[in-house]
Amino acid sequence: MGQQIGEQRPDLHLGDPDGPSVVTPHGKGAKDTETHQVTVPAANHQPIVRGPGHGEAMNTNREIHLVTRPAGEPRPENFDLVTTALPDLAEGQVLVRNSWMSVDPYMLDRMREAESYLPPFQLGAPMEGSAIGQVVASRSADIPVGATVAHFLGWREYAVVDDAAVTVADLSLAPEQAWLGALGTTGLTAYAALTQVAPVREGDVVFVSAAAGAVGSIAGQLARKLGAARVIGSAGGPRKTRKLVADFGYDAAIDYRAGSLAGHLAAAAPGGIDVYVDHVGGDHLVAAIDALRHGGRIAMVGAISSYYANEPVPGPGNLFALAAKDATLRGMLINSYFHLFPEWIGKAAGWLADGSLRTELTVAEGIEQAPAAFLDMMHGGNVGKMLVKLSD
Repeated sequence: MGQQIGEQRPDLHLGDPDGPSVVTPHGKGAKDTETHQVTVPAANHQPIVRGPGHGEAMNTNREIHLVTRPAGEPRPENFDLVTTALPDLAEGQVLVRNSWMSVDPYMLDRMREAESYLPPFQLGAPMEGSAIGQVVASRSADIPVGATVAHFLGWREYAVVDDAAVTVADLSLAPEQAWLGALGTTGLTAYAALTQVAPVREGDVVFVSAAAGAVGSIAGQLARKLGAARVIGSAGGPRKTRKLVADFGYDAAIDYRAGSLAGHLAAAAPGGIDVYVDHVGGDHLVAAIDALRHGGRIAMVGAISSYYANEPVPGPGNLFALAAKDATLRGMLINSYFHLFPEWIGKAAGWLADGSLRTELTVAEGIEQAPAAFLDMMHGGNVGKMLVKLSD
């Protein structure tokens, strides 16, 4: 049995001071990424090549395992920190010392046994997710020691990965963290949602829920770049709503905890909206359908409001209004849009470099804090992307 995970770190929770329910701009400006610390080959055989300081003594690993499946909301006791032996590399594999890993809402579905687009995590085995790190040993002709690579074996300090399953990250374009955020599936989700699923047209009014989160904080800025005339976001608490307007390109921000969401949306967009990027479902989707103009478009990216439901959640009562408005509501899986990665990275890297795309990180320190970071992210404790720093 491994080390039992403790309670969530209290400093991972970001409190919201009192403030207005709708925020309008006092001025915008591009800024650098802000971080919240919350703490050689033979013809048919590739020899192991190890980097300096990574010899035979490096033979153990620390991993987060899922030990029980959550009933409703996940808890610290669902996870275990386990020390394991690192396996020998096979030909075509690399050993990666993970420096950063991502925690994301979709992982909750994989903790359950319910059918989904990805298989459930196995009990008593390391969990998976996006990570990035340095290759410290290699039996690959294509991936040398010292390369920085992104892959899908997070939730562990070291990962043994097939070379076909890694992507070499170009750190001249952006630092490691960006390849799990703006240049990763987070940024691609915003781009696909606003160009393919619910495309923004010149002069549109755009509404984004969970707008201070990983995808939402990019989507507002991107909508503006795509020609939106007005961009409105919703978030929980005045601290986040102020960030939407000051840093993330929104013209108005709604605190969904304060008063009527539908009323606030009507005040922010009296003529209605053309595009809604939905991360919440529930009352946000109802309000957006009511506010949608003729020919409006909705991208269904997530449904935070139903994540902890133990029974199916009823759909919005005004769903048929979409027919009368000749509107569309379309779901999306990011896997279907991976072909857009080169296009997106080409654009986003330039925007990051010139400061016109602002990103933020909320960071937890150490593999033992990964479950707490996941739980806190699910409760809205992050601004921008939530990451776990595993090594320097």
